[in-house]
Amino acid sequence: MGMKRRLVGVAALASFAAIGVMLSGQAPQPAEPAAKAPILPRPDPKESPLPVIKTDMKPMPGVDQLPDRPEMPDVMTMNDGKKVKTVKQWDQRRVEMMKTLDWYAVGEAPPPPGNVKGTEVHSELVLNGKYKYRLVHLTFGPNESLSLDIGIFTPVDNNHVPTLISPSGTPPGATPLPRLAQGANQGRNEDVLLVTGPAAPGAGGPRTPVGPGAAAGPPRAFGGPRTAEQIAASNQAIQHGWAFVTFNNGDCGEDTTQRLADGSWAYRTTRFFPAYPNYDWGLLRAWAWGVSRIVDYLEPDPSVDHAKFVVTGVSRTGKSALIAGAYDDRIAMVAPVASSGGGTPAYRYSGSVPDRGGKEGLTEMVRKYPNWFSDHLHQFWGQPDKLPFDENWFIALCAPRPFITLEGDHDQNVNQNGVYHSLTAAKPAYDFLHASDKIGISFADRPHGMVQGDWDALLAFGDKFLMGKPTALTFDQYPAGMGPNAK
Repeated sequence: MGMKRRLVGVAALASFAAIGVMLSGQAPQPAEPAAKAPILPRPDPKESPLPVIKTDMKPMPGVDQLPDRPEMPDVMTMNDGKKVKTVKQWDQRRVEMMKTLDWYAVGEAPPPPGNVKGTEVHSELVLNGKYKYRLVHLTFGPNESLSLDIGIFTPVDNNHVPTLISPSGTPPGATPLPRLAQGANQGRNEDVLLVTGPAAPGAGGPRTPVGPGAAAGPPRAFGGPRTAEQIAASNQAIQHGWAFVTFNNGDCGEDTTQRLADGSWAYRTTRFFPAYPNYDWGLLRAWAWGVSRIVDYLEPDPSVDHAKFVVTGVSRTGKSALIAGAYDDRIAMVAPVASSGGGTPAYRYSGSVPDRGGKEGLTEMVRKYPNWFSDHLHQFWGQPDKLPFDENWFIALCAPRPFITLEGDHDQNVNQNGVYHSLTAAKPAYDFLHASDKIGISFADRPHGMVQGDWDALLAFGDKFLMGKPTALTFDQYPAGMGPNAK
């Protein structure tokens, strides 16, 4: 872009405020304590490296082979330097961007398995017979060895409404799966690659040793179990007349930074990962891949409109919603909420190492949660200007489908200026595809999480672009001092 970087600092909140209206069954993540020591400008040399996962991807240059490029990487310039001028070239550019993101950002995921099947385990009518709830057990993958339980709420008399897919906890009636223990210093704002093996006794409370054959930790639920009737009575999408699909992202890949004695990730021993040992996908990509398997099942389902799938999620699952939408164009609308570092804010305009305006940036994410990403992302610690991509690529890959990012005006994790630069740098793709009005943003009065204002914007955006309904809301406004209003 060539413009001088505008760093807009917003003081981080000291505590995590209570979240009002959340996605059904999804509880807010607790705020992490402040770092005990300054974050180093480069990774700690005492880090224990991760074993290399061999894939079929052609190796790409490492951080030391790449130039500094402080401007946002152009979504409309192909790898050979040519500008995208035709739809055919855009299709080629999308493939280029996906391959780059596979290598550096989120890891390579397996192809669609092509054998998704569903067995209805339970069904019931809710909301005085207006909605039907179904618990469906999906099977797929090599030898049909993988599975995922999903809960589907559909209006009884209308199958032409949008269907919102959201990771919101174990579906009603499903049995929560056992969980691996968390990493020894997970959630402590520390470098998790400094720890391998089981947690030390007393380190942050009881932990369960992990490894092949080790006993699993107790089930962990998001806010406790809820009945189908309770969800139907409180879920905003259902109350608005939409269909709703819930699943537990932890059933796709376990959200733990625990590592085995050889340094490998414990999460790769369970869920989807053992079936695909030659893929280096991180957890965010696995959760997104799970969304696509849900779409596989729903596409021929006569109770839903296969042209109106919407994906959302909050915080870490907001990141995975963004990734799902970027890689699966069957998803008609993409709506990440409070996705923070590794989500909608540009890495080049977020974070504290080097100073980018604060909040969660590249270094913070690969330090605390490298398990969410490709192992190749960690090498860019402290050097975001060397990234051959930025988060604007994920947004651009959603074009021309409706995309809205839902943010908080005092979110302690999200650099709002970073979000502005991602949207601005993704918009040329929307402009090229004559969909300039389909890329939007909405700010709610909140810290990190999701409240009524987010729901209002999400549903209005979907009604406008998927249902053709008018709305008085606008989707291009930034708080004073942010984005185009920055001085």
